Amino acid sequence: IVANITVPLLGLVDMAVSGHLGNAVYIGAVAVGSMIFNVVYWVFGFLRMGTSGMTSQALGRRDMNDVATTLARSILVAMAVAVFIIILQKPLGSVALALVGASAEINTEAWHYFRICVWGAPAMLCLYSLTGWYIGMQNTRIPMVVSLSQNVVNIVASLLLVFVCGMMVEGVALGTVIAQWWGFLMACLFYRFHYRRL
Repeated sequence: IVANITVPLLGLVDMAVSGHLGNAVYIGAVAVGSMIFNVVYWVFGFLRMGTSGMTSQALGRRDMNDVATTLARSILVAMAVAVFIIILQKPLGSVALALVGASAEINTEAWHYFRICVWGAPAMLCLYSLTGWYIGMQNTRIPMVVSLSQNVVNIVASLLLVFVCGMMVEGVALGTVIAQWWGFLMACLFYRFHYRRL
């Protein structure tokens, strides 16, 4: 429950930081940008749920080879989708912003947010795969720890980039990307530490 609650918190942290930038356009841009990514990522929620189910079945059969193969397949799909999103970022971003229908000023800032956050797609989608795999392995603590630490890193990075480095929407977006990669690398380290035998 805690891990699922923390997923949309990345966008909420961005909103809170952008609210202190002194212009409502920044709030609108971050709201639009984070909404687009929330929709995109939730479309690929099957990476988490499907991986969880298949992993738990393989674990129940004590088929450790299939347990490891399920994670590998899921990560390959996640990477393929992420590469697809990055390659087609311009048309995808343009269509998404057109569908939202915000003002031109907000769309300009939202595009800055989008073009930076899109580089977090590989980390975020692979993290979906790893989270589902951990849940299938009956280990829900690791996803919770990863999610909580990811939000702490997002808060610290966004605050530093915006208020210390003087960045605007770009700082908020970069803080999110840093947090996403932090979460993915942390999940990989937990895998290496606890499941190296696989």
